[in-house]
Amino acid sequence: MPATEATGAAATTRPSPARGPGPAPSGAERRRRRTFEQANRRLKWAMLAPAVLFVGLMIVFPLAFTLNLSLTDAFGAVNADSAHIGLRNFGDALGDTRRFWPAARRTLVFTVGAVVLETVLGLALAMLMRKPFRGMRWVRTVLIVPLLATPVAIGILWLLILDPTNGIANHLMEAVGLPRQEFLGSVGQSLPTLMLIDVWQWTPMMTLLLLAGLTTLPEEPEEAALMDGASAWQRFRYVVLPMLGPTLATALVLRAVDALKTFDILYATKGAGGGSDFEVETLNVYAYGLTFDYQEYGLAAAVLVLFTLFIVGVVVLLRRRGGRKNA
Repeated sequence: MPATEATGAAATTRPSPARGPGPAPSGAERRRRRTFEQANRRLKWAMLAPAVLFVGLMIVFPLAFTLNLSLTDAFGAVNADSAHIGLRNFGDALGDTRRFWPAARRTLVFTVGAVVLETVLGLALAMLMRKPFRGMRWVRTVLIVPLLATPVAIGILWLLILDPTNGIANHLMEAVGLPRQEFLGSVGQSLPTLMLIDVWQWTPMMTLLLLAGLTTLPEEPEEAALMDGASAWQRFRYVVLPMLGPTLATALVLRAVDALKTFDILYATKGAGGGSDFEVETLNVYAYGLTFDYQEYGLAAAVLVLFTLFIVGVVVLLRRRGGRKNA
């Protein structure tokens, strides 16, 4: 091959040199980009404005109105003339050992008892349903049935089932040789019975939340523990449970807040005051009675403010404990 042809062939196969950076944008180009970024930021705020306005009207305003009402002696009618009395309503509420503090104790007992049972049962059911099995679709369908009805309907249903005289529960207990029970008709049994009704209704929600978390966990750590000879309990305790920690903490917070606010099922089964001896009167029921039975709007608002602070404290405590466990 002639030298000139070899040189030409080498030239055609030689990679072209990399191009250098393009020319720097001009001042006009930079101004256009800055104008576009500013317009984009304004557009984002314009799109967020309706949501922010809605939050302000539907959340901030009621909270501010309730806080202001709690500082007055409003009685008889919300729009009646009232005077600001400072923190007197808060002092009256915190000094009420007959209604306020027993209601706070019942609220805490109901919440802790129901949420603990729902978490344990929900986690057990989620672990059982973690692996596919025959009929799993039907089991999931039956599991969510309690979530389809409203709490008021659930309360009325169980009120009929647990009726001391004609309820099917006592007939079934007599059939197996057990004594009849008062259930919701008893001062001592009403709160535990309502806790079990709450567990029946809301355990499926905890099961679904935890099952969703379990399906996202990687399988490799558990398989490695199995190869190392770990038992089923050891794999659950030291592998699955720590990985499920964030989902479990979120489910606990959501369910605890919802249980703290329980009102409809209590009112539907026991009526105003939470029973003849206030046996199931929680802070929600107590505030409702102050508002609509006694028209003590200022005191009721103070109770609701204290209740809100109580809920916020519980949420912060649960989040901190969950954060420490996940750290």
